[in-house]
Amino acid sequence: MQLFRRSVIALLLLCLGCAAQSNSPELNQRIERQVRVYLSGKIPPTVGIKAGARTPSAEFPNYDKIPVALFEGERKQELEFLISKDGKSLVRVVQFDLTKDPYAEIMKKIDLTGRPIRGNKDAKVTIVNFDDFQCPFCSRMHAELTQGVLKLYGPSVRIVYKDYPLSEIHPWAEHAAVNANCLAAQSGDAYWDFADYAHANQKQISGAQQTPPYVAQFQALDRAATEIAQRHNLQVMPLLACLKTQSGEAVAKSVTEGTSIGVMATPFLFVNGERVDGALPLPELQAVINRALRDAGQPIPPAAMASAAQPGSGPQGDAAPEASAAPATNPPTPR
Repeated sequence: MQLFRRSVIALLLLCLGCAAQSNSPELNQRIERQVRVYLSGKIPPTVGIKAGARTPSAEFPNYDKIPVALFEGERKQELEFLISKDGKSLVRVVQFDLTKDPYAEIMKKIDLTGRPIRGNKDAKVTIVNFDDFQCPFCSRMHAELTQGVLKLYGPSVRIVYKDYPLSEIHPWAEHAAVNANCLAAQSGDAYWDFADYAHANQKQISGAQQTPPYVAQFQALDRAATEIAQRHNLQVMPLLACLKTQSGEAVAKSVTEGTSIGVMATPFLFVNGERVDGALPLPELQAVINRALRDAGQPIPPAAMASAAQPGSGPQGDAAPEASAAPATNPPTPR
Protein backbone atom coordinates (compact mmCIF):
# COMPACT_ATOMS: atom_id res chain seq x y z
CA MET A 1 0.00 0.00 0.00
CA GLN A 2 2.86 2.38 0.89
CA LEU A 3 4.55 1.58 -2.43
CA PHE A 4 1.27 2.29 -4.25
CA ARG A 5 0.96 5.71 -2.59
CA ARG A 6 4.52 6.60 -3.51
CA SER A 7 3.85 5.59 -7.10
CA VAL A 8 0.74 7.77 -7.25
CA ILE A 9 2.63 10.75 -5.78
CA ALA A 10 5.46 10.26 -8.24
CA LEU A 11 2.98 10.09 -11.13
CA LEU A 12 1.25 13.29 -9.96
CA LEU A 13 4.57 15.10 -9.75
CA LEU A 14 5.44 13.88 -13.23
CA CYS A 15 2.10 15.14 -14.57
CA LEU A 16 2.61 18.49 -12.90
CA GLY A 17 6.00 18.71 -14.53
CA CYS A 18 4.36 18.06 -17.91
CA ALA A 19 1.69 20.68 -17.28
CA ALA A 20 4.06 23.50 -16.37
CA GLN A 21 7.68 23.60 -17.48
CA SER A 22 10.20 26.07 -16.15
CA ASN A 23 12.64 27.77 -18.52
CA SER A 24 16.38 27.98 -18.45
CA PRO A 25 17.87 31.35 -17.41
CA GLU A 26 19.29 31.71 -20.92
CA LEU A 27 15.86 31.22 -22.53
CA ASN A 28 14.25 33.65 -20.06
CA GLN A 29 16.82 36.28 -21.02
CA ARG A 30 16.15 35.78 -24.74
CA ILE A 31 12.40 36.08 -24.15
CA GLU A 32 12.84 39.24 -22.08
CA ARG A 33 14.97 40.91 -24.73
CA GLN A 34 12.59 40.06 -27.57
CA VAL A 35 9.57 41.31 -25.61
CA ARG A 36 11.37 44.50 -24.58
CA VAL A 37 12.19 45.24 -28.22
CA TYR A 38 8.62 44.36 -29.22
CA LEU A 39 7.26 46.85 -26.66
CA SER A 40 9.90 49.50 -27.34
CA GLY A 41 8.32 52.94 -27.14
CA LYS A 42 5.21 51.57 -25.42
CA ILE A 43 6.65 51.05 -21.96
CA PRO A 44 9.35 52.95 -20.03
CA PRO A 45 12.70 51.21 -19.45
CA THR A 46 11.92 50.99 -15.73
CA VAL A 47 9.31 48.27 -16.33
CA GLY A 48 10.51 44.77 -15.47
CA ILE A 49 9.78 41.79 -17.73
CA LYS A 50 9.69 38.18 -16.56
CA ALA A 51 8.63 35.01 -18.37
CA GLY A 52 6.56 32.44 -16.47
CA ALA A 53 6.26 28.67 -16.70
CA ARG A 54 5.17 27.05 -19.97
CA THR A 55 1.96 25.05 -20.29
CA PRO A 56 0.73 23.03 -23.29
CA SER A 57 -1.45 24.86 -25.80
CA ALA A 58 -4.62 23.03 -26.83
CA GLU A 59 -5.13 25.27 -29.89
CA PHE A 60 -1.56 25.09 -31.22
CA PRO A 61 -0.08 21.56 -30.82
CA ASN A 62 3.50 22.56 -31.66
CA TYR A 63 3.52 25.42 -29.17
CA ASP A 64 3.26 26.01 -25.44
CA LYS A 65 1.54 28.95 -23.78
CA ILE A 66 3.87 31.18 -21.81
CA PRO A 67 2.84 34.18 -19.68
CA VAL A 68 5.12 37.22 -19.67
CA ALA A 69 4.68 39.59 -16.74
CA LEU A 70 5.27 43.34 -17.00
CA PHE A 71 5.75 44.85 -13.56
CA GLU A 72 6.86 47.90 -11.66
CA GLY A 73 6.53 48.11 -7.90
CA GLU A 74 3.31 46.44 -6.85
CA ARG A 75 1.61 46.90 -10.20
CA LYS A 76 1.64 44.08 -12.71
CA GLN A 77 0.17 43.10 -16.06
CA GLU A 78 0.46 39.75 -17.79
CA LEU A 79 0.64 39.16 -21.54
CA GLU A 80 0.29 35.71 -23.06
CA PHE A 81 2.63 34.46 -25.77
CA LEU A 82 3.18 31.16 -27.55
CA ILE A 83 6.60 29.54 -27.60
CA SER A 84 7.58 26.70 -29.92
CA LYS A 85 8.37 23.34 -28.35
CA ASP A 86 12.03 23.72 -29.36
CA GLY A 87 12.20 27.19 -27.76
CA LYS A 88 13.22 28.88 -31.00
CA SER A 89 10.10 30.93 -31.79
CA LEU A 90 7.99 33.30 -29.71
CA VAL A 91 4.58 34.26 -31.04
CA ARG A 92 2.13 36.91 -29.85
CA VAL A 93 -1.42 35.81 -30.59
CA VAL A 94 -4.40 38.02 -29.77
CA GLN A 95 -7.83 36.43 -29.83
CA PHE A 96 -10.83 38.70 -30.39
CA ASP A 97 -14.34 37.85 -29.24
CA LEU A 98 -16.55 39.26 -31.98
CA THR A 99 -19.68 38.65 -29.92
CA LYS A 100 -18.75 41.53 -27.59
CA ASP A 101 -18.27 45.27 -28.08
CA PRO A 102 -14.81 46.01 -26.62
CA TYR A 103 -15.65 49.69 -26.05
CA ALA A 104 -18.84 48.83 -24.16
CA GLU A 105 -16.95 46.25 -22.10
CA ILE A 106 -14.43 48.93 -21.07
CA MET A 107 -17.15 51.39 -20.07
CA LYS A 108 -18.81 48.73 -17.90
CA LYS A 109 -15.62 48.58 -15.85
CA ILE A 110 -15.45 52.34 -15.20
CA ASP A 111 -17.46 53.43 -12.18
CA LEU A 112 -18.84 56.93 -12.78
CA THR A 113 -21.15 56.92 -9.76
CA GLY A 114 -21.13 60.31 -8.08
CA ARG A 115 -18.38 61.74 -10.28
CA PRO A 116 -18.80 65.42 -11.26
CA ILE A 117 -19.82 65.92 -14.88
CA ARG A 118 -18.76 68.76 -17.13
CA GLY A 119 -20.94 69.29 -20.17
CA ASN A 120 -24.29 67.69 -20.89
CA LYS A 121 -25.05 64.99 -18.30
CA ASP A 122 -27.34 63.27 -20.85
CA ALA A 123 -24.87 63.34 -23.75
CA LYS A 124 -24.38 60.14 -25.75
CA VAL A 125 -20.60 60.54 -25.77
CA THR A 126 -18.73 60.25 -22.48
CA ILE A 127 -15.09 61.29 -22.20
CA VAL A 128 -13.42 59.75 -19.14
CA ASN A 129 -10.07 61.27 -18.25
CA PHE A 130 -7.76 59.49 -15.78
CA ASP A 131 -6.07 62.58 -14.43
CA ASP A 132 -3.10 63.64 -12.28
CA PHE A 133 -3.28 67.22 -10.95
CA GLN A 134 0.52 67.57 -10.91
CA CYS A 135 1.14 66.14 -14.38
CA PRO A 136 2.20 68.84 -16.91
CA PHE A 137 0.72 66.96 -19.87
CA CYS A 138 -2.52 66.56 -17.92
CA SER A 139 -2.72 70.34 -17.68
CA ARG A 140 -2.37 70.51 -21.45
CA MET A 141 -5.13 67.94 -21.87
CA HIS A 142 -7.29 69.73 -19.28
CA ALA A 143 -7.06 72.96 -21.27
CA GLU A 144 -7.78 71.09 -24.48
CA LEU A 145 -10.89 69.50 -23.01
CA THR A 146 -12.28 72.59 -21.29
CA GLN A 147 -11.27 75.26 -23.81
CA GLY A 148 -11.35 73.21 -26.98
CA VAL A 149 -13.62 70.19 -26.83
CA LEU A 150 -16.43 71.73 -24.79
CA LYS A 151 -16.55 74.82 -27.00
CA LEU A 152 -16.62 72.76 -30.19
CA TYR A 153 -18.99 70.02 -29.08
CA GLY A 154 -21.15 71.75 -26.45
CA PRO A 155 -24.07 69.53 -25.39
CA SER A 156 -22.87 66.62 -27.54
CA VAL A 157 -20.37 65.42 -24.92
CA ARG A 158 -19.91 65.01 -21.20
CA ILE A 159 -16.53 64.90 -19.44
CA VAL A 160 -15.77 62.94 -16.28
CA TYR A 161 -12.44 62.83 -14.42
CA LYS A 162 -11.09 59.83 -12.53
CA ASP A 163 -8.09 59.92 -10.18
CA TYR A 164 -4.76 58.46 -11.27
CA PRO A 165 -2.01 60.31 -9.35
CA LEU A 166 1.50 59.12 -10.15
CA SER A 167 2.64 59.55 -6.57
CA GLU A 168 6.13 58.18 -7.25
CA ILE A 169 7.03 61.31 -9.23
CA HIS A 170 4.24 63.74 -8.30
CA PRO A 171 4.29 64.04 -4.49
CA TRP A 172 1.31 66.37 -4.06
CA ALA A 173 -0.93 64.84 -6.75
CA GLU A 174 -2.75 62.46 -4.40
CA HIS A 175 -3.35 65.20 -1.82
CA ALA A 176 -4.87 67.32 -4.58
CA ALA A 177 -7.08 64.43 -5.71
CA VAL A 178 -8.36 63.91 -2.17
CA ASN A 179 -9.10 67.64 -1.81
CA ALA A 180 -10.98 67.65 -5.11
CA ASN A 181 -13.08 64.71 -3.94
CA CYS A 182 -13.82 66.48 -0.65
CA LEU A 183 -15.28 69.35 -2.67
CA ALA A 184 -17.10 66.98 -5.04
CA ALA A 185 -18.96 65.48 -2.08
CA GLN A 186 -20.81 68.79 -1.79
CA SER A 187 -20.61 70.40 -5.22
CA GLY A 188 -19.63 69.32 -8.71
CA ASP A 189 -19.00 72.93 -9.70
CA ALA A 190 -16.59 73.36 -6.77
CA TYR A 191 -14.76 70.22 -7.91
CA TRP A 192 -14.26 71.67 -11.39
CA ASP A 193 -13.12 75.01 -9.97
CA PHE A 194 -10.46 73.16 -8.01
CA ALA A 195 -9.44 71.13 -11.08
CA ASP A 196 -9.08 74.39 -13.05
CA TYR A 197 -7.02 75.92 -10.23
CA ALA A 198 -4.67 72.95 -9.78
CA HIS A 199 -3.98 72.54 -13.50
CA ALA A 200 -3.45 76.24 -14.06
CA ASN A 201 -1.15 76.73 -11.05
CA GLN A 202 1.07 73.65 -10.95
CA LYS A 203 4.32 75.64 -10.82
CA GLN A 204 3.05 77.99 -8.14
CA ILE A 205 1.81 75.09 -6.00
CA SER A 206 5.09 73.23 -6.33
CA GLY A 207 7.11 76.34 -5.52
CA ALA A 208 10.88 76.44 -5.32
CA GLN A 209 11.19 73.87 -2.53
CA GLN A 210 9.93 70.41 -3.47
CA THR A 211 11.27 68.26 -0.68
CA PRO A 212 9.51 66.05 1.90
CA PRO A 213 7.26 66.45 3.79
CA TYR A 214 5.79 68.91 1.21
CA VAL A 215 4.01 70.92 3.90
CA ALA A 216 3.93 74.13 1.83
CA GLN A 217 2.37 72.35 -1.14
CA PHE A 218 -0.29 70.64 0.97
CA GLN A 219 -1.13 73.93 2.71
CA ALA A 220 -1.54 75.68 -0.64
CA LEU A 221 -3.92 72.96 -1.83
CA ASP A 222 -5.95 73.05 1.40
CA ARG A 223 -6.14 76.84 1.26
CA ALA A 224 -7.38 76.75 -2.33
CA ALA A 225 -10.00 74.11 -1.51
CA THR A 226 -11.26 76.14 1.45
CA GLU A 227 -11.50 79.36 -0.59
CA ILE A 228 -13.38 77.57 -3.36
CA ALA A 229 -15.77 76.07 -0.79
CA GLN A 230 -16.48 79.50 0.61
CA ARG A 231 -17.18 80.92 -2.85
CA HIS A 232 -19.70 78.14 -3.44
CA ASN A 233 -21.27 78.54 0.02
CA LEU A 234 -20.44 74.97 0.99
CA GLN A 235 -20.47 73.61 4.54
CA VAL A 236 -16.96 74.47 5.64
CA MET A 237 -16.68 72.32 8.75
CA PRO A 238 -17.34 68.98 6.98
CA LEU A 239 -14.93 70.09 4.26
CA LEU A 240 -12.17 70.92 6.75
CA ALA A 241 -12.68 67.55 8.44
CA CYS A 242 -12.34 65.83 5.06
CA LEU A 243 -9.21 67.80 4.20
CA LYS A 244 -7.66 66.96 7.55
CA THR A 245 -8.45 63.23 7.34
CA GLN A 246 -6.97 62.93 3.84
CA SER A 247 -8.55 59.53 3.23
CA GLY A 248 -7.03 58.12 0.06
CA GLU A 249 -9.41 55.18 -0.20
CA ALA A 250 -11.44 56.54 -3.13
CA VAL A 251 -8.29 57.62 -4.96
CA ALA A 252 -6.69 54.20 -4.50
CA LYS A 253 -9.86 52.53 -5.81
CA SER A 254 -9.79 54.73 -8.90
CA VAL A 255 -6.12 53.90 -9.53
CA THR A 256 -6.82 50.18 -9.21
CA GLU A 257 -9.75 50.51 -11.60
CA GLY A 258 -7.65 52.41 -14.13
CA THR A 259 -4.82 49.90 -13.95
CA SER A 260 -7.26 47.05 -14.55
CA ILE A 261 -8.36 48.55 -17.89
CA GLY A 262 -4.91 49.41 -19.19
CA VAL A 263 -4.13 52.88 -17.84
CA MET A 264 -0.35 53.14 -17.57
CA ALA A 265 0.34 56.87 -17.36
CA THR A 266 -1.42 60.22 -17.51
CA PRO A 267 -3.37 61.69 -19.16
CA PHE A 268 -5.27 58.61 -20.30
CA LEU A 269 -8.74 59.01 -21.81
CA PHE A 270 -11.57 56.73 -22.84
CA VAL A 271 -14.07 58.18 -25.31
CA ASN A 272 -17.11 55.91 -25.11
CA GLY A 273 -14.59 53.18 -24.36
CA GLU A 274 -12.02 53.96 -27.07
CA ARG A 275 -8.66 54.59 -25.47
CA VAL A 276 -6.69 57.79 -26.01
CA ASP A 277 -3.19 57.50 -24.60
CA GLY A 278 -1.41 60.79 -23.96
CA ALA A 279 -2.00 64.47 -24.68
CA LEU A 280 -3.04 64.20 -28.32
CA PRO A 281 -3.35 67.34 -30.45
CA LEU A 282 -6.95 68.51 -30.74
CA PRO A 283 -7.47 67.30 -34.36
CA GLU A 284 -6.55 63.75 -33.36
CA LEU A 285 -8.81 63.87 -30.32
CA GLN A 286 -11.61 65.22 -32.52
CA ALA A 287 -11.30 62.21 -34.81
CA VAL A 288 -12.01 59.93 -31.85
CA ILE A 289 -14.93 62.04 -30.62
CA ASN A 290 -16.43 62.29 -34.10
CA ARG A 291 -16.24 58.53 -34.47
CA ALA A 292 -18.01 58.06 -31.15
CA LEU A 293 -20.75 60.49 -32.19
CA ARG A 294 -21.30 58.66 -35.48
CA ASP A 295 -21.42 55.30 -33.71
CA ALA A 296 -24.01 56.71 -31.31
CA GLY A 297 -26.09 58.03 -34.21
CA GLN A 298 -25.44 61.65 -33.24
CA PRO A 299 -24.60 64.56 -35.58
CA ILE A 300 -21.23 66.24 -35.43
CA PRO A 301 -21.72 69.90 -34.40
CA PRO A 302 -21.00 72.44 -37.17
CA ALA A 303 -18.26 74.11 -35.09
CA ALA A 304 -16.45 70.77 -34.73
CA MET A 305 -16.84 70.05 -38.45
CA ALA A 306 -15.41 73.45 -39.34
CA SER A 307 -12.52 73.06 -36.91
CA ALA A 308 -11.61 69.62 -38.24
CA ALA A 309 -11.52 71.02 -41.77
CA GLN A 310 -8.90 73.63 -40.86
CA PRO A 311 -5.31 72.41 -41.41
CA GLY A 312 -2.95 72.81 -38.50
CA SER A 313 -5.67 73.31 -35.92
CA GLY A 314 -4.94 72.35 -32.34
CA PRO A 315 -1.79 72.81 -30.24
CA GLN A 316 1.58 72.37 -31.89
CA GLY A 317 4.90 71.16 -30.57
CA ASP A 318 5.61 68.40 -28.07
CA ALA A 319 2.53 66.27 -27.50
CA ALA A 320 4.25 63.26 -26.01
CA PRO A 321 2.35 61.54 -23.21
CA GLU A 322 3.55 61.69 -19.63
CA ALA A 323 4.58 58.05 -20.06
CA SER A 324 7.83 59.25 -21.61
CA ALA A 325 8.88 60.60 -18.23
CA ALA A 326 6.71 58.73 -15.77
CA PRO A 327 7.05 55.12 -14.64
CA ALA A 328 4.37 52.96 -16.20
CA THR A 329 1.88 51.68 -13.71
CA ASN A 330 0.31 49.16 -16.03
CA PRO A 331 1.89 48.84 -19.47
CA PRO A 332 -0.71 48.67 -22.25
CA THR A 333 -1.42 45.55 -24.21
CA PRO A 334 0.31 46.04 -27.57
CA ARG A 335 -1.96 46.99 -30.40
